[in-house]
Amino acid sequence: MRVFVVTPIALAMLLLPGNARADTLQEALAIAYQTNPSLTGARAALRATDEGVPIALAAGRPTISATADYQEFLLRSANSFSAPLRAANAGANVSFPIYQGGRVRNSVKAADARVLAGRAILRSTEADVFTAIVSVYMDVLRDTAIVELNNRNVAVLATNLEASRDRFEVGDLTRTDVAQSEARLQAAKGQLELVRSQLDASLENYLRFVGIPARDLEQPAELQALPQTADDALVVALDSNPQLEAAKADVVAARFDIKVAGASRLPRLSAVASGTYSNYLGTLGSTLPGRTFQQQQTAATIGLSASIPLYQGGLPAAQVRRTQAVLGQTLEQEVFVERRIVADTRAAFSRYRATQTVIVSAQAAVSANELALEGVRAENSVGNRNVLDVLNAEQELLNSKVQLVTARRDAYVASFALLAAMGRAEARYLNLFGGPLFDPTQRSSAVDTPNPDVEPKESQ
Repeated sequence: MRVFVVTPIALAMLLLPGNARADTLQEALAIAYQTNPSLTGARAALRATDEGVPIALAAGRPTISATADYQEFLLRSANSFSAPLRAANAGANVSFPIYQGGRVRNSVKAADARVLAGRAILRSTEADVFTAIVSVYMDVLRDTAIVELNNRNVAVLATNLEASRDRFEVGDLTRTDVAQSEARLQAAKGQLELVRSQLDASLENYLRFVGIPARDLEQPAELQALPQTADDALVVALDSNPQLEAAKADVVAARFDIKVAGASRLPRLSAVASGTYSNYLGTLGSTLPGRTFQQQQTAATIGLSASIPLYQGGLPAAQVRRTQAVLGQTLEQEVFVERRIVADTRAAFSRYRATQTVIVSAQAAVSANELALEGVRAENSVGNRNVLDVLNAEQELLNSKVQLVTARRDAYVASFALLAAMGRAEARYLNLFGGPLFDPTQRSSAVDTPNPDVEPKESQ
């Protein structure tokens, strides 16, 4: 059984739908960690992979079977005077594998390696889900801010239009100035509807990944432990990225599969024992008066059973060739994954650094546009600037603010994507709960933690 320990806050959010909310990114990740179907499905897949180890071990353990039957002899031979009328039989068989050509040992090792690959795949799924949640969380914050900026812009443009109409009434402005103000207001209203629709889409994506609606999200704290150079990030990624770990474990499993296939050419030896009991229920020899027959019989045997393959139609050779081809595929896949991780890590670091620069530029642009708008308004009041100049300055300020909000969102998402490429975007690194997290080593069956580099004790 696997046990989760949930903080009281997260438990309240899960059990009280009316109060369910995720104000912080940490709470959103904690809820998704418990309920996201991609994560829970990956855990179920890992449990299925875990069972490959006891299945492999079962082939090297004794097997015991028992049989029982009851028979009624409806038609007997005319010359058989002692044939019984009915019989009850029971039997038991025991078989203990002694030598299996290494098939069991290598099957267990291959299963252990696949368990390690499954755990790495679960880590990768966890990182992917968390990266998606960070993205949708920041999308909601970004789009909420953009909607608010556009709301204020519409209000400012509406005020400008009223002022333009008043100045037109006193002959200070022309009808063209009023038309320009009205056109800019209508365009702003259309833009506001577009950004509202984008916010709705972001809210739906948030609900899809987190499982509860987004309400009053807070700006998350800055991420820590980010690398200073691309090479620093790459060293960590090549050592900890779960996709690369899964690819390496698949290679180990494929090597043992070759040995399992080759074991089918070798003889097998088992110790066997059997026992039988028959009872004719008083009907054996009942047609012969004066003769007494033993109505019960028992028998027991013990011995060795050897199976020596002589000719199997080329099956073992084909199985070996197939597993060798699979090994070649997994080796190439490992190289491909490593190259992809190198490229993704360097690209993620580049995006992270670029977004930091964009934030600085956007902040400078906002400050400059605020100053420019103030100057244009002052010049317009003395007749040196027209209404269109003011409208353009307001639009430039709005665009720079939107760019700053977007840059902050992109920077945070890029930072988290860099952590994911480095193998550091998992619950154990994010301090989600105060207690232990999901433990993939706690299997439902009593099997030790897999280690494909250590020889199992079985001799099969």
